[in-house]
Amino acid sequence: MTNFKSFIKNNIRQYAMALALVVIMVLFQILTGGILFKPLNITNLILQNSYVLILGIGMLLVILTGNVDLSVGSVAAFIGAISAIFMVQMHMPVVIAVILCLIIGALVGAWQGFWIAYIRIPAFIVTLAGMLVFRGLTMVLLKGQTISPYAESFQAMANGFFLSDVFKVGGLNMIAVITGIILSLVFIFLEYKNIQSMKKYNFETLPLPITIGKTAVIVAAINLLTVSLAAYKGIPIVLILIVALIAIYTFITQKTIAGRHIYALGGNEKAAKLSGIKTKRVMFWVYVNMGLLAALAGLVVAGRLNAATPKAGTNFELDAIAACFIGGASASGGIGTIIGAIIGALVMGVLNNGMSIMGVGIDWQQAIKGLVLLAAVAFDVYTKSKSNAD
Repeated sequence: MTNFKSFIKNNIRQYAMALALVVIMVLFQILTGGILFKPLNITNLILQNSYVLILGIGMLLVILTGNVDLSVGSVAAFIGAISAIFMVQMHMPVVIAVILCLIIGALVGAWQGFWIAYIRIPAFIVTLAGMLVFRGLTMVLLKGQTISPYAESFQAMANGFFLSDVFKVGGLNMIAVITGIILSLVFIFLEYKNIQSMKKYNFETLPLPITIGKTAVIVAAINLLTVSLAAYKGIPIVLILIVALIAIYTFITQKTIAGRHIYALGGNEKAAKLSGIKTKRVMFWVYVNMGLLAALAGLVVAGRLNAATPKAGTNFELDAIAACFIGGASASGGIGTIIGAIIGALVMGVLNNGMSIMGVGIDWQQAIKGLVLLAAVAFDVYTKSKSNAD
């Protein structure tokens, strides 16, 4: 069992941004006079930042390989334009249109992944070209105009709520409350199973007080969130989608061979190749996945705006990259977690939301977010150098 000092030393990079997120939320709750934690604002915070959370998951895998994808904002806009043509102009059924859009997004990722993985053109160049190409194609498809409106069933993906008018008690959506309780029990069970598994193989485990404290904080956060959502309209459908993505990609990165290959590729490509990992194939599929998630983000944005616009997706790539680095990912690759990227995205989202409520101008918002990104990466470099020195 590790002692407290050893725990802090070994996990400071992992937990520092989670603590920073809590501090930022409490600070803005005070500065905004209690508006930040109001149920309506919590819901809006999730809906407004859903695209960053989705893109951050895909971008984390790209950054783990030591690269970035500058095209995701343009790809999201491109898929949004295609979805509008399919659903608004061609009146295609929503389900078929969504599936086709996701396939096109994956093909876009495959196109870029081919040049990066097999032709060995630097990812920065390929995705920069992709950013220009797909932004241009978006304008060609839309002819510089906005296309709307979408069917209500499609809008529900981004703006709808799960069983919002079913089973209410005292103004609370009990589906959301019960969901919070179930998620808490599942989390406690998984923590217990993880500790038992670590003990079975003689791995070090955290001190019991730290384990109980960490579990209590996370369980409290889950239930505060679900009760807050219950006080408005319940659980947003897009949040269910995001939680599913977090669970799937956390499992992939931590529990599968494919996930280990991605980390190995980012850690040392030559060593990974010599150990038998098909590095080109891994790189290729990472970009296919990024194209798929960029397409999904594009659909969510189009549904939320109820329109496809030529300027959609502007700076999305910067938000996603910043979320990953703020969440502890390393620019050199091989280090980072899905949960870290989500925390980074939430830090960016709370900063945006809190400063907007306070009436801070967009110019100062950009400057402050830039400083936060710089500080997060500087902290990452400092802690890494300290651990290497020790």
